[in-house]
Amino acid sequence: VQLVESGGGLVQPGGSLRLSCAASGFTFSTYAMSWYRQAPGKEREWVARIRSERGNVYYADSAKGRFTISRDNAKNTVYLQMNSLKPEDTAVYSCAAMGAGWAPRYWGQGTQVNVSS
Repeated sequence: VQLVESGGGLVQPGGSLRLSCAASGFTFSTYAMSWYRQAPGKEREWVARIRSERGNVYYADSAKGRFTISRDNAKNTVYLQMNSLKPEDTAVYSCAAMGAGWAPRYWGQGTQVNVSS
C-alpha cells in the first residue's frame, strides 16, 4: 500500500496550492479519503474527507469556504485545492485512506505547505 502526496511548497498569503495524493496497493475507489495536517508543535488536525461512492464531502471549520477536496477514482488520486491561504495553514499535509469508524487505515508520508510572505 502506498499513498504519495505532492504539490506542497511555499506560497504567499492569499495564494493557492493544489495537493495530490496518489494511491496504490488497495482498492482506492472503495475507501473514503481524508486530508489531515500537522503544524509545528501542534497535534494533527483533520481537514477534509470525501466518501468513496457518492463523493459526499466534509470539512473542518478551518477549511470551509477555502479548501475543496475531490477525487478521481480512475487515477486513484485524491486532491485538496487550497485557496486564500493563511500563515496558519502552514503544516505538513497528509492524506489517509479511512477504515471502519472513520479511523485512518493507511497514511501517506506528507507534503510540506508553507504560507509566508
